[in-house]
Amino acid sequence: MQPMASVIDRLADSRPDDPAFLGVDDAFTWSDYARRSESFAAHLVALGIDPGERVGIVLPDGPGVHAAFVGCEKAGIVVVGIGPRAGTEEIAHLLALSGARALVARPSHRGTDMAAFAEKCGIAHFVPVAGQLEEDEPAPEGSRRPAIEERRLDVNDLFLLNSTSGTTGLPKCVTHHQARWHHFHELAVEAGEMTDADVFMSVLPAPFGFGLWTAHFTPTLLGAPTVLMERFDAGAMLTAIETHRVSVLAAVSTQFIMMLNAPELAEADLSSLRVLFTGGEAVPYERAAEFEERTGASVLQFYGSNETGALCRTTIRDSRDKRLRTAGRLIDSMQVRLYDDGGNEVTATGVGQPACRGPLTSRGYFGDEAANAKLYTRDGWMLTGDIARIDAEGYLSVIGRTADFIIRGGKNISGPAVEDAVSSHPSVALAAAVAMPDPVYGERVCVYLELLEGEPNLTLEALLEHLQERGVSKEWFPERLIVVDALPRASGGKIAKGELRADIRNRLGAGN
Repeated sequence: MQPMASVIDRLADSRPDDPAFLGVDDAFTWSDYARRSESFAAHLVALGIDPGERVGIVLPDGPGVHAAFVGCEKAGIVVVGIGPRAGTEEIAHLLALSGARALVARPSHRGTDMAAFAEKCGIAHFVPVAGQLEEDEPAPEGSRRPAIEERRLDVNDLFLLNSTSGTTGLPKCVTHHQARWHHFHELAVEAGEMTDADVFMSVLPAPFGFGLWTAHFTPTLLGAPTVLMERFDAGAMLTAIETHRVSVLAAVSTQFIMMLNAPELAEADLSSLRVLFTGGEAVPYERAAEFEERTGASVLQFYGSNETGALCRTTIRDSRDKRLRTAGRLIDSMQVRLYDDGGNEVTATGVGQPACRGPLTSRGYFGDEAANAKLYTRDGWMLTGDIARIDAEGYLSVIGRTADFIIRGGKNISGPAVEDAVSSHPSVALAAAVAMPDPVYGERVCVYLELLEGEPNLTLEALLEHLQERGVSKEWFPERLIVVDALPRASGGKIAKGELRADIRNRLGAGN
Protein backbone atom coordinates (compact mmCIF):
# COMPACT_ATOMS: atom_id res chain seq x y z
CA MET A 1 0.00 0.00 0.00
CA GLN A 2 1.88 3.04 -1.30
CA PRO A 3 1.18 6.72 -0.55
CA MET A 4 -0.36 8.56 -3.50
CA ALA A 5 2.76 10.65 -4.07
CA SER A 6 4.78 7.47 -4.65
CA VAL A 7 2.15 6.06 -7.01
CA ILE A 8 2.20 9.28 -9.07
CA ASP A 9 6.00 9.37 -9.18
CA ARG A 10 6.02 5.78 -10.41
CA LEU A 11 3.51 6.59 -13.18
CA ALA A 12 5.55 9.68 -14.12
CA ASP A 13 8.60 7.44 -14.58
CA SER A 14 6.86 4.66 -16.49
CA ARG A 15 4.23 6.60 -18.50
CA PRO A 16 5.28 10.27 -18.40
CA ASP A 17 3.25 11.47 -21.38
CA ASP A 18 0.00 9.61 -20.67
CA PRO A 19 -2.86 11.80 -19.41
CA ALA A 20 -3.68 11.84 -15.71
CA PHE A 21 -6.44 14.45 -16.12
CA LEU A 22 -8.52 15.57 -19.09
CA GLY A 23 -11.14 18.21 -19.72
CA VAL A 24 -9.35 21.38 -18.57
CA ASP A 25 -7.39 22.93 -21.46
CA ASP A 26 -4.60 20.54 -22.52
CA ALA A 27 -4.11 17.07 -21.09
CA PHE A 28 -2.39 17.06 -17.71
CA THR A 29 0.09 14.16 -17.83
CA TRP A 30 1.53 11.99 -15.10
CA SER A 31 4.84 13.84 -15.43
CA ASP A 32 2.97 17.16 -15.03
CA TYR A 33 1.30 15.77 -11.92
CA ALA A 34 4.61 14.71 -10.36
CA ARG A 35 6.55 17.87 -11.24
CA ARG A 36 3.94 20.41 -10.27
CA SER A 37 3.17 18.74 -6.96
CA GLU A 38 6.93 18.61 -6.26
CA SER A 39 7.31 22.32 -7.04
CA PHE A 40 4.37 23.19 -4.81
CA ALA A 41 5.78 21.08 -1.96
CA ALA A 42 9.12 22.90 -2.26
CA HIS A 43 7.39 26.25 -2.01
CA LEU A 44 5.50 25.27 1.16
CA VAL A 45 8.72 24.03 2.75
CA ALA A 46 10.45 27.30 1.79
CA LEU A 47 7.69 29.24 3.54
CA GLY A 48 8.69 27.53 6.78
CA ILE A 49 5.56 25.44 7.25
CA ASP A 50 6.46 22.55 9.53
CA PRO A 51 5.49 18.89 9.09
CA GLY A 52 2.05 18.17 10.47
CA GLU A 53 0.85 21.77 10.17
CA ARG A 54 -2.29 22.53 8.22
CA VAL A 55 -2.80 24.43 4.95
CA GLY A 56 -6.26 25.47 3.74
CA ILE A 57 -6.91 24.86 0.03
CA VAL A 58 -9.88 26.48 -1.74
CA LEU A 59 -9.54 25.82 -5.47
CA PRO A 60 -11.95 24.99 -8.30
CA ASP A 61 -12.12 21.40 -9.44
CA GLY A 62 -9.37 20.59 -11.91
CA PRO A 63 -5.87 19.10 -11.99
CA GLY A 64 -4.48 21.94 -9.89
CA VAL A 65 -6.37 21.11 -6.72
CA HIS A 66 -5.17 17.48 -6.87
CA ALA A 67 -1.57 18.55 -7.50
CA ALA A 68 -1.84 20.87 -4.49
CA PHE A 69 -3.11 18.01 -2.32
CA VAL A 70 -0.19 15.82 -3.40
CA GLY A 71 2.25 18.70 -2.92
CA CYS A 72 1.13 18.97 0.70
CA GLU A 73 1.54 15.21 1.08
CA LYS A 74 5.11 15.42 -0.24
CA ALA A 75 5.88 18.24 2.19
CA GLY A 76 4.42 16.35 5.17
CA ILE A 77 1.65 18.95 5.53
CA VAL A 78 -2.04 18.30 6.24
CA VAL A 79 -4.55 19.64 3.70
CA VAL A 80 -7.65 21.45 4.92
CA GLY A 81 -9.81 20.75 1.86
CA ILE A 82 -12.52 23.40 1.47
CA GLY A 83 -15.16 23.10 -1.26
CA PRO A 84 -15.15 25.70 -4.06
CA ARG A 85 -18.75 26.69 -3.22
CA ALA A 86 -17.86 27.65 0.37
CA GLY A 87 -18.54 31.20 1.50
CA THR A 88 -16.13 33.30 3.52
CA GLU A 89 -17.87 32.57 6.83
CA GLU A 90 -17.39 28.84 6.32
CA ILE A 91 -13.80 29.27 5.11
CA ALA A 92 -12.88 31.44 8.10
CA HIS A 93 -14.44 28.92 10.48
CA LEU A 94 -12.55 25.97 8.97
CA LEU A 95 -9.24 27.82 8.95
CA ALA A 96 -9.68 28.72 12.62
CA LEU A 97 -10.88 25.25 13.65
CA SER A 98 -7.96 23.55 11.92
CA GLY A 99 -5.33 26.09 13.00
CA ALA A 100 -4.20 26.50 9.37
CA ARG A 101 -0.87 28.30 8.79
CA ALA A 102 -1.47 29.09 5.12
CA LEU A 103 -4.31 29.54 2.64
CA VAL A 104 -4.08 28.48 -1.02
CA ALA A 105 -6.71 30.00 -3.30
CA ARG A 106 -7.37 31.98 -6.45
CA PRO A 107 -6.63 35.69 -5.92
CA SER A 108 -10.40 36.33 -5.92
CA HIS A 109 -13.00 33.89 -4.58
CA ARG A 110 -16.66 34.73 -5.17
CA GLY A 111 -15.78 38.42 -5.32
CA THR A 112 -13.58 38.41 -2.20
CA ASP A 113 -9.93 39.55 -2.25
CA MET A 114 -8.41 36.42 -0.73
CA ALA A 115 -5.08 37.98 0.22
CA ALA A 116 -6.88 40.58 2.33
CA PHE A 117 -9.22 37.89 3.65
CA ALA A 118 -6.31 35.68 4.73
CA GLU A 119 -4.71 38.62 6.54
CA LYS A 120 -7.99 39.39 8.31
CA CYS A 121 -8.19 35.75 9.44
CA GLY A 122 -4.68 35.92 10.88
CA ILE A 123 -3.26 33.45 8.35
CA ALA A 124 0.54 33.62 8.15
CA HIS A 125 0.85 32.93 4.42
CA PHE A 126 -1.45 33.46 1.44
CA VAL A 127 -0.46 31.42 -1.64
CA PRO A 128 -2.25 32.66 -4.78
CA VAL A 129 -2.85 30.18 -7.60
CA ALA A 130 -4.10 31.62 -10.88
CA GLY A 131 -4.34 28.48 -13.04
CA GLN A 132 -3.83 24.72 -12.76
CA LEU A 133 -0.76 24.99 -10.51
CA GLU A 134 1.93 25.66 -13.09
CA GLU A 135 5.46 24.58 -12.20
CA ASP A 136 6.59 28.16 -11.70
CA GLU A 137 3.45 29.18 -9.81
CA PRO A 138 4.38 29.64 -7.06
CA ALA A 139 8.13 29.54 -7.66
CA PRO A 140 10.12 27.49 -5.13
CA GLU A 141 12.91 29.24 -3.27
CA GLY A 142 15.92 27.07 -3.96
CA SER A 143 16.18 23.32 -4.15
CA ARG A 144 14.43 21.57 -1.29
CA ARG A 145 14.05 18.04 -2.65
CA PRO A 146 16.11 16.28 0.08
CA ALA A 147 14.03 17.94 2.80
CA ILE A 148 10.83 17.05 0.96
CA GLU A 149 11.81 13.39 0.65
CA GLU A 150 12.29 13.18 4.40
CA ARG A 151 8.93 14.80 5.14
CA ARG A 152 6.56 12.71 3.02
CA LEU A 153 3.44 11.35 4.68
CA ASP A 154 2.70 7.64 5.01
CA VAL A 155 -0.66 6.00 4.27
CA ASN A 156 -1.60 5.87 7.96
CA ASP A 157 -0.76 9.52 8.67
CA LEU A 158 -3.36 12.26 8.85
CA PHE A 159 -3.24 13.75 5.36
CA LEU A 160 -6.46 15.71 4.93
CA LEU A 161 -9.24 17.41 6.86
CA ASN A 162 -12.48 18.14 5.06
CA SER A 163 -15.75 19.61 6.18
CA THR A 164 -19.04 17.91 6.73
CA SER A 165 -21.44 19.00 4.00
CA GLY A 166 -24.39 19.30 6.36
CA THR A 167 -27.01 21.94 5.68
CA THR A 168 -27.29 23.51 9.14
CA GLY A 169 -24.74 25.16 11.38
CA LEU A 170 -21.03 25.60 10.82
CA PRO A 171 -19.23 22.49 9.55
CA LYS A 172 -16.91 20.15 11.41
CA CYS A 173 -13.54 18.87 10.18
CA VAL A 174 -13.40 15.15 9.38
CA THR A 175 -10.01 13.42 9.63
CA HIS A 176 -8.68 11.32 6.73
CA HIS A 177 -5.76 8.94 6.33
CA GLN A 178 -4.97 7.41 2.94
CA ALA A 179 -5.26 3.79 4.07
CA ARG A 180 -9.06 4.05 4.34
CA TRP A 181 -9.29 5.20 0.72
CA HIS A 182 -7.02 2.39 -0.46
CA HIS A 183 -9.49 -0.05 1.11
CA PHE A 184 -12.37 1.84 -0.49
CA HIS A 185 -10.61 1.69 -3.86
CA GLU A 186 -10.40 -2.10 -3.75
CA LEU A 187 -14.13 -2.37 -3.06
CA ALA A 188 -14.98 0.10 -5.84
CA VAL A 189 -12.86 -1.67 -8.44
CA GLU A 190 -14.46 -5.01 -7.59
CA ALA A 191 -17.99 -3.54 -7.60
CA GLY A 192 -17.65 -1.93 -11.03
CA GLU A 193 -15.09 -4.36 -12.49
CA MET A 194 -12.87 -1.40 -13.37
CA THR A 195 -9.43 -1.48 -15.00
CA ASP A 196 -6.78 0.90 -16.32
CA ALA A 197 -8.64 0.85 -19.65
CA ASP A 198 -11.49 2.87 -18.12
CA VAL A 199 -11.82 6.64 -18.48
CA PHE A 200 -13.27 8.28 -15.38
CA MET A 201 -15.28 11.46 -15.04
CA SER A 202 -15.94 12.91 -11.59
CA VAL A 203 -18.17 15.96 -11.22
CA LEU A 204 -17.99 15.99 -7.41
CA PRO A 205 -16.09 18.60 -5.38
CA ALA A 206 -12.56 17.30 -4.85
CA PRO A 207 -12.28 17.74 -1.05
CA PHE A 208 -15.31 15.62 -0.14
CA GLY A 209 -15.36 11.85 0.28
CA PHE A 210 -17.19 11.05 -2.97
CA GLY A 211 -14.87 13.36 -4.91
CA LEU A 212 -11.77 11.98 -3.18
CA TRP A 213 -12.22 8.36 -4.21
CA THR A 214 -13.58 9.05 -7.70
CA ALA A 215 -10.94 11.61 -8.76
CA HIS A 216 -7.99 11.55 -6.37
CA PHE A 217 -7.59 7.88 -5.48
CA THR A 218 -9.15 5.18 -7.65
CA PRO A 219 -8.26 6.46 -11.14
CA THR A 220 -4.65 7.13 -10.08
CA LEU A 221 -4.28 3.79 -8.32
CA LEU A 222 -5.47 2.16 -11.55
CA GLY A 223 -3.36 4.46 -13.73
CA ALA A 224 -6.47 5.65 -15.61
CA PRO A 225 -7.26 9.22 -16.75
CA THR A 226 -9.96 11.37 -15.15
CA VAL A 227 -12.08 14.04 -16.83
CA LEU A 228 -12.74 17.06 -14.59
CA MET A 229 -14.84 20.22 -14.85
CA GLU A 230 -14.22 23.46 -12.96
CA ARG A 231 -17.96 24.10 -12.73
CA PHE A 232 -20.75 21.60 -13.20
CA ASP A 233 -22.84 22.03 -16.33
CA ALA A 234 -25.04 19.18 -17.52
CA GLY A 235 -24.68 19.99 -21.23
CA ALA A 236 -20.90 20.32 -20.97
CA MET A 237 -20.76 17.05 -19.07
CA LEU A 238 -22.57 15.27 -21.90
CA THR A 239 -20.14 16.72 -24.43
CA ALA A 240 -17.15 15.64 -22.34
CA ILE A 241 -18.47 12.08 -21.97
CA GLU A 242 -18.78 11.78 -25.74
CA THR A 243 -15.46 13.52 -26.52
CA HIS A 244 -13.31 11.55 -24.08
CA ARG A 245 -15.28 8.27 -24.27
CA VAL A 246 -15.92 8.25 -20.54
CA SER A 247 -16.76 4.80 -19.19
CA VAL A 248 -17.10 5.47 -15.43
CA LEU A 249 -19.10 8.52 -14.31
CA ALA A 250 -19.41 9.77 -10.73
CA ALA A 251 -22.25 12.19 -9.90
CA VAL A 252 -24.78 12.77 -7.11
CA SER A 253 -28.46 12.21 -7.89
CA THR A 254 -29.08 15.91 -8.49
CA GLN A 255 -26.41 15.99 -11.18
CA PHE A 256 -27.46 12.92 -13.14
CA ILE A 257 -31.08 14.10 -13.03
CA MET A 258 -29.97 17.44 -14.50
CA MET A 259 -28.13 15.45 -17.17
CA LEU A 260 -31.33 13.57 -18.01
CA ASN A 261 -33.19 16.87 -18.21
CA ALA A 262 -30.61 18.53 -20.48
CA PRO A 263 -31.76 19.09 -24.10
CA GLU A 264 -28.28 17.99 -25.29
CA LEU A 265 -29.05 14.44 -24.15
CA ALA A 266 -31.08 13.73 -27.28
CA GLU A 267 -27.99 14.07 -29.52
CA ALA A 268 -25.26 12.82 -27.18
CA ASP A 269 -23.39 9.57 -27.85
CA LEU A 270 -23.08 7.94 -24.44
CA SER A 271 -22.31 4.45 -25.68
CA SER A 272 -18.95 4.42 -23.87
CA LEU A 273 -20.57 4.60 -20.41
CA ARG A 274 -20.49 1.39 -18.40
CA VAL A 275 -21.06 2.57 -14.84
CA LEU A 276 -22.52 5.51 -12.95
CA PHE A 277 -21.52 5.73 -9.30
CA THR A 278 -23.98 7.88 -7.40
CA GLY A 279 -25.10 8.34 -3.82
CA GLY A 280 -24.77 10.91 -1.07
CA GLU A 281 -28.58 10.95 -0.87
CA ALA A 282 -31.48 8.65 -1.70
CA VAL A 283 -31.31 7.46 -5.31
CA PRO A 284 -34.64 8.13 -7.10
CA TYR A 285 -35.64 4.81 -8.64
CA GLU A 286 -37.49 6.04 -11.73
CA ARG A 287 -34.82 8.53 -12.82
CA ALA A 288 -32.03 6.03 -12.15
CA ALA A 289 -33.88 3.42 -14.21
CA GLU A 290 -34.32 6.02 -16.95
CA PHE A 291 -30.57 6.70 -16.87
CA GLU A 292 -29.87 2.99 -17.35
CA GLU A 293 -32.33 2.75 -20.23
CA ARG A 294 -30.94 5.84 -21.96
CA THR A 295 -27.24 4.96 -21.56
CA GLY A 296 -26.98 1.19 -21.08
CA ALA A 297 -24.81 1.83 -18.00
CA SER A 298 -25.33 0.30 -14.55
CA VAL A 299 -26.14 2.67 -11.68
CA LEU A 300 -24.16 1.74 -8.57
CA GLN A 301 -23.70 3.29 -5.17
CA PHE A 302 -21.93 3.09 -1.85
CA TYR A 303 -23.87 4.02 1.26
CA GLY A 304 -22.16 5.77 4.14
CA SER A 305 -20.87 9.18 5.07
CA ASN A 306 -17.75 11.31 5.05
CA GLU A 307 -17.21 10.14 8.62
CA THR A 308 -18.06 6.43 8.40
CA GLY A 309 -16.92 5.57 4.91
CA ALA A 310 -19.09 2.90 3.26
CA LEU A 311 -21.26 0.40 5.10
CA CYS A 312 -22.70 -1.29 2.00
CA ARG A 313 -22.55 -1.18 -1.78
CA THR A 314 -24.24 -2.35 -4.92
CA THR A 315 -22.32 -4.06 -7.73
CA ILE A 316 -22.89 -4.65 -11.43
CA ARG A 317 -23.76 -8.23 -10.52
CA ASP A 318 -26.83 -7.14 -8.51
CA SER A 319 -30.25 -7.07 -10.13
CA ARG A 320 -31.73 -3.70 -11.06
CA ASP A 321 -34.22 -4.02 -8.22
CA LYS A 322 -31.41 -4.46 -5.69
CA ARG A 323 -29.22 -1.77 -7.27
CA LEU A 324 -31.90 0.91 -7.42
CA ARG A 325 -34.25 0.08 -4.55
CA THR A 326 -31.60 -0.65 -1.91
CA ALA A 327 -28.24 0.81 -0.94
CA GLY A 328 -26.67 -2.60 -1.40
CA ARG A 329 -25.35 -5.49 0.64
CA LEU A 330 -23.35 -4.87 3.81
CA ILE A 331 -19.57 -4.88 3.29
CA ASP A 332 -18.01 -7.86 5.06
CA SER A 333 -15.05 -5.91 6.47
CA MET A 334 -17.35 -3.29 7.99
CA GLN A 335 -19.13 -4.44 11.11
CA VAL A 336 -22.63 -2.93 11.10
CA ARG A 337 -25.20 -2.73 13.89
CA LEU A 338 -28.59 -1.05 14.26
CA TYR A 339 -29.39 1.18 17.25
CA ASP A 340 -32.68 2.58 18.54
CA ASP A 341 -33.38 6.18 19.58
CA GLY A 342 -32.06 5.51 23.07
CA GLY A 343 -28.68 4.38 21.79
CA ASN A 344 -29.38 0.71 22.47
CA GLU A 345 -28.36 -1.97 20.00
CA VAL A 346 -31.38 -3.45 18.24
CA THR A 347 -30.36 -6.39 16.03
CA ALA A 348 -28.29 -7.09 12.94
CA THR A 349 -31.51 -6.85 10.89
CA GLY A 350 -34.64 -4.75 11.14
CA VAL A 351 -34.98 -0.97 11.45
CA GLY A 352 -32.75 1.44 13.33
CA GLN A 353 -29.82 3.83 13.04
CA PRO A 354 -26.82 2.05 11.50
CA ALA A 355 -23.47 2.22 13.22
CA CYS A 356 -20.21 0.65 12.16
CA ARG A 357 -16.53 0.10 12.74
CA GLY A 358 -13.92 -1.14 10.28
CA PRO A 359 -11.12 -0.12 7.89
CA LEU A 360 -13.18 2.47 5.98
CA THR A 361 -14.04 4.73 8.91
CA SER A 362 -12.40 8.07 9.57
CA ARG A 363 -10.78 8.85 12.90
CA GLY A 364 -13.54 11.24 13.84
CA TYR A 365 -13.56 15.02 13.99
CA PHE A 366 -10.52 17.23 14.38
CA GLY A 367 -10.46 19.39 17.49
CA ASP A 368 -14.08 18.78 18.49
CA GLU A 369 -14.51 16.34 21.36
CA ALA A 370 -18.16 17.32 21.87
CA ALA A 371 -18.97 16.38 18.26
CA ASN A 372 -17.00 13.15 18.59
CA ALA A 373 -19.04 12.23 21.66
CA LYS A 374 -22.20 12.44 19.53
CA LEU A 375 -20.61 10.61 16.59
CA TYR A 376 -19.96 7.42 18.56
CA THR A 377 -22.18 5.12 20.57
CA ARG A 378 -21.37 4.46 24.22
CA ASP A 379 -19.55 1.28 23.19
CA GLY A 380 -17.47 2.96 20.47
CA TRP A 381 -19.37 2.37 17.21
CA MET A 382 -19.62 5.23 14.70
CA LEU A 383 -23.17 6.40 13.95
CA THR A 384 -24.45 7.35 10.50
CA GLY A 385 -27.27 9.70 11.50
CA ASP A 386 -29.68 7.82 9.22
CA ILE A 387 -32.61 5.50 9.74
CA ALA A 388 -32.30 2.30 7.71
CA ARG A 389 -33.70 -1.20 7.27
CA ILE A 390 -31.44 -4.25 6.89
CA ASP A 391 -33.09 -7.37 5.50
CA ALA A 392 -32.26 -11.04 6.02
CA GLU A 393 -29.97 -11.06 2.94
CA GLY A 394 -27.90 -8.21 4.35
CA TYR A 395 -29.22 -5.51 1.99
CA LEU A 396 -29.63 -2.07 3.52
CA SER A 397 -32.36 0.40 2.54
CA VAL A 398 -32.23 3.98 3.76
CA ILE A 399 -35.60 5.13 5.07
CA GLY A 400 -34.48 8.67 5.76
CA ARG A 401 -32.05 10.86 7.61
CA THR A 402 -32.79 11.48 11.27
CA ALA A 403 -32.90 15.22 10.44
CA ASP A 404 -34.83 14.59 7.21
CA PHE A 405 -38.08 13.33 8.66
CA ILE A 406 -41.23 15.40 8.63
CA ILE A 407 -43.18 14.52 11.78
CA ARG A 408 -46.86 15.23 11.06
CA GLY A 409 -49.17 14.51 13.94
CA GLY A 410 -46.70 12.02 15.39
CA LYS A 411 -46.24 10.24 12.04
CA ASN A 412 -42.74 10.12 10.57
CA ILE A 413 -42.80 11.02 6.86
CA SER A 414 -39.61 10.44 4.87
CA GLY A 415 -38.48 13.52 2.97
CA PRO A 416 -36.65 11.44 0.29
CA ALA A 417 -39.80 9.34 -0.25
CA VAL A 418 -41.86 12.49 -0.88
CA GLU A 419 -39.18 13.81 -3.26
CA ASP A 420 -39.11 10.56 -5.20
CA ALA A 421 -42.89 10.63 -5.65
CA VAL A 422 -43.06 14.31 -6.62
CA SER A 423 -40.16 13.95 -9.07
CA SER A 424 -42.25 11.57 -11.17
CA HIS A 425 -44.30 14.54 -12.45
CA PRO A 426 -43.19 15.27 -16.04
CA SER A 427 -42.70 19.01 -15.34
CA VAL A 428 -40.39 18.53 -12.34
CA ALA A 429 -36.62 18.84 -12.68
CA LEU A 430 -35.66 18.70 -8.98
CA ALA A 431 -37.60 18.45 -5.73
CA ALA A 432 -36.85 19.00 -2.06
CA ALA A 433 -39.26 18.19 0.77
CA VAL A 434 -38.92 19.93 4.13
CA ALA A 435 -40.93 20.30 7.32
CA MET A 436 -43.27 23.29 7.50
CA PRO A 437 -44.13 24.30 11.09
CA ASP A 438 -47.81 23.88 11.95
CA PRO A 439 -49.62 24.78 15.19
CA VAL A 440 -51.93 21.74 15.05
CA TYR A 441 -49.92 18.91 13.51
CA GLY A 442 -46.47 20.13 14.57
CA GLU A 443 -45.19 19.87 11.00
CA ARG A 444 -46.64 19.59 7.54
CA VAL A 445 -45.04 18.64 4.22
CA CYS A 446 -43.69 21.51 2.11
CA VAL A 447 -42.10 20.85 -1.29
CA TYR A 448 -39.78 23.18 -3.20
CA LEU A 449 -39.46 22.54 -6.94
CA GLU A 450 -37.30 23.42 -9.90
CA LEU A 451 -39.26 22.94 -13.12
CA LEU A 452 -37.90 21.83 -16.46
CA GLU A 453 -37.04 24.65 -18.82
CA GLY A 454 -40.06 25.81 -20.78
CA GLU A 455 -42.60 24.06 -18.55
CA PRO A 456 -45.55 26.19 -17.33
CA ASN A 457 -45.96 26.85 -13.63
CA LEU A 458 -47.13 23.79 -11.68
CA THR A 459 -49.91 24.23 -9.13
CA LEU A 460 -50.32 22.23 -5.95
CA GLU A 461 -53.69 20.98 -7.18
CA ALA A 462 -52.20 19.62 -10.41
CA LEU A 463 -49.35 17.95 -8.53
CA LEU A 464 -51.75 16.29 -6.07
CA GLU A 465 -53.89 15.04 -8.96
CA HIS A 466 -50.79 13.45 -10.49
CA LEU A 467 -49.85 11.77 -7.19
CA GLN A 468 -53.42 10.55 -6.73
CA GLU A 469 -53.38 8.99 -10.20
CA ARG A 470 -50.11 7.24 -9.40
CA GLY A 471 -51.48 5.82 -6.17
CA VAL A 472 -48.98 7.59 -3.95
CA SER A 473 -49.72 7.37 -0.24
CA LYS A 474 -51.65 10.45 0.93
CA GLU A 475 -49.28 10.72 3.87
CA TRP A 476 -46.66 11.76 1.33
CA PHE A 477 -48.81 14.43 -0.32
CA PRO A 478 -47.26 17.91 -0.03
CA GLU A 479 -49.44 20.51 1.66
CA ARG A 480 -47.58 23.48 0.26
CA LEU A 481 -45.75 23.92 -3.04
CA ILE A 482 -43.11 26.58 -3.74
CA VAL A 483 -41.60 26.81 -7.23
CA VAL A 484 -38.15 28.44 -7.42
CA ASP A 485 -35.74 29.19 -10.26
CA ALA A 486 -32.95 27.16 -8.63
CA LEU A 487 -32.75 25.13 -5.42
CA PRO A 488 -29.85 26.17 -3.15
CA ARG A 489 -26.85 23.84 -2.89
CA ALA A 490 -24.67 23.01 0.10
CA SER A 491 -20.87 22.72 -0.23
CA GLY A 492 -20.97 19.03 -1.13
CA GLY A 493 -23.37 19.61 -4.02
CA LYS A 494 -26.51 18.39 -2.24
CA ILE A 495 -29.63 20.52 -1.89
CA ALA A 496 -29.23 22.86 1.09
CA LYS A 497 -32.36 21.92 3.00
CA GLY A 498 -31.36 24.06 5.98
CA GLU A 499 -31.85 27.13 3.79
CA LEU A 500 -35.24 25.87 2.66
CA ARG A 501 -36.39 25.20 6.22
CA ALA A 502 -35.38 28.75 7.15
CA ASP A 503 -37.17 30.11 4.07
CA ILE A 504 -40.49 28.46 4.85
CA ARG A 505 -40.32 29.68 8.46
CA ASN A 506 -39.72 33.20 7.18
CA ARG A 507 -42.61 32.94 4.72
CA LEU A 508 -44.96 31.75 7.43
CA GLY A 509 -43.81 34.49 9.77
CA ALA A 510 -44.47 37.10 7.11
CA GLY A 511 -47.89 35.62 6.36
CA ASN A 512 -46.94 34.47 2.86
